Amino acid sequence: MNVQEILAEITTVPVVKRAITNHSALNEAYAYGSAFSRGMRIDLKGLTILLISGTASIDDEGRTVHVGDLRRQLRRTFDNITALLASEGATWHDIVRTTCYLRDIERDYQAFNEERTAFYKEQGLDPLPASTGIQAILCRPDLLVEIEAIAMFHRESSTD
Repeated sequence: MNVQEILAEITTVPVVKRAITNHSALNEAYAYGSAFSRGMRIDLKGLTILLISGTASIDDEGRTVHVGDLRRQLRRTFDNITALLASEGATWHDIVRTTCYLRDIERDYQAFNEERTAFYKEQGLDPLPASTGIQAILCRPDLLVEIEAIAMFHRESSTD
């Protein structure tokens, strides 16, 4: 099958999408007044795409945890993303891209990169996901880091 045939087939298949979450790790954003889903699952002809919204060091009650500690906030952020991935049958091996927002990139990038490198080694990732690091004013003044992620995987299923 050539590229045109694949594209023609994909354009005729319905795109199924639904919100994803994992309440055991973090609450829904609308619970504290924000209007977005923690993530979106898109299923298209056997390909699953997870679009994980900006995720931070938030607990299951919607509170910021580890205030003032970048490394611990980053680990909680990774844990939250891991929980969202797991709720959809995915792992960090399915992540293809991350966008990482740091409140103060000049101050925190070295520590951020050390923690991210250690986490990725713990996960055994090879290749590493594509990534962009951006300095940004985050939605809460006590957050030091926020990460959004895209995962893609193909799983055989009877509903394809």
